[in-house]
Amino acid sequence: MRRLKIQDDAGYQAAADYITARSAPGETDAGIREKIEATRNIVEAVRLRGDDAVAEFTERFDGVRLVPSQFEVTQEEMDAALASVDPQLSAVLERAHANIRRFHSRNLRESWQETFEDGTVLGQRITPVDSAGVYAPGGKAFYPSSVLMNIVPARVAGVQEIVLVSPPTYNGGIHPAMLAAARIAGATRIFRVGGAQAIAALAYGTEHIPAVTKITGPGNIFVTAAKSLVRHVVEIDSEAGPSEVVVIADGRANPAYVAAEMLAQAEHDEDAAAVLITPDAALADAVEAQLEEDIANLSRKAIIRNALEKQGCIIITRSLDEAVELADLYAPEHLSIQVEYPMRLVDRIGNAGAIMVGDMTPVAAGDYYAGPNHILPTGRRARFSSPLSAEDFRKVSSVLYYTRDRLRKDADDIRAFAEAEGLDAHARAVQVRIS
Repeated sequence: MRRLKIQDDAGYQAAADYITARSAPGETDAGIREKIEATRNIVEAVRLRGDDAVAEFTERFDGVRLVPSQFEVTQEEMDAALASVDPQLSAVLERAHANIRRFHSRNLRESWQETFEDGTVLGQRITPVDSAGVYAPGGKAFYPSSVLMNIVPARVAGVQEIVLVSPPTYNGGIHPAMLAAARIAGATRIFRVGGAQAIAALAYGTEHIPAVTKITGPGNIFVTAAKSLVRHVVEIDSEAGPSEVVVIADGRANPAYVAAEMLAQAEHDEDAAAVLITPDAALADAVEAQLEEDIANLSRKAIIRNALEKQGCIIITRSLDEAVELADLYAPEHLSIQVEYPMRLVDRIGNAGAIMVGDMTPVAAGDYYAGPNHILPTGRRARFSSPLSAEDFRKVSSVLYYTRDRLRKDADDIRAFAEAEGLDAHARAVQVRIS
């Protein structure tokens, strides 16, 4: 695992350069270009050939032969899957659903309008998108939490049609726990298709899979590339990258807690990033030793070791203030603050997808249960973007109603703008009404 120790300004600059130079790990530029081009071919094939292309790619990439009439999960299959889910897990999903719904219901804007004395009306009308397509990964693991995190905000926003797609990697279908989460959250239709072909189908529509207005949900590089390629016809949430966590810790932090957060993030995949930034060299040593001790007991230890070797980093700073600066520069997906007075640092963080405050707040609480969304900006996008929310499934229409008196009052100013921009027809559209 990389270790950087800042002893002077040059060392600080080296750490800052390491942070800002981060890009999609694990791929050469040529490798990325090759995958994007392959994705482009898949997307275009689905656009042109619809269901036939989806079936072809599903067999090629997922090893499951389906005819188009088998894409959609039937009610009978849903009933059987739900009956097979452990009732205790179903209860946990219900409680998590309630927490997520409560959280996302808190930040909805309302339509508004203002009527002036002369009768003019100005305002905004806020409405949900017509339909949403939710992608849930299903390759190396299954993620009912992602099903909840995508569907619940859409349902809170008022979206009427919510289509879930996920690859048929569980006995030729979708894992029952994911189907249970979809039922609880309120998916209206579910299709056992995944990969870039599923994204293309949601964007363009096929004979059996409806086109949607917005696509959300995490996926591998092919899914991410497909979302980028279709965003001219459908809105997407983001181009998500590998998972990441930054831990700010001081000398009183518990090395076991710090290591636990780093390991939890590293187990996602080989490209996940786990970073500790601390002013305490002794803590850094203790955390490194704790990581080595704990890895041996984890089922995904090979993935974790690979991730820590490639993307893991410990940065030893000259002060806690410097640690905060570098964490904010990193703009991580997850930020864990494990210091003596953690709330004092929160207001100093401008760039982070989710901030876990204090020793007793694991990232897993936000990933699964507490209510905030775990679909977060990665790759330093927290500098300019936000977690997925109900507002992402809504849109705003401006509302204007002018009276004749108001138009006469504003006419000279409007015409001046139009004439300054050389748009005579704009000016005439005002003048013809008041002449």
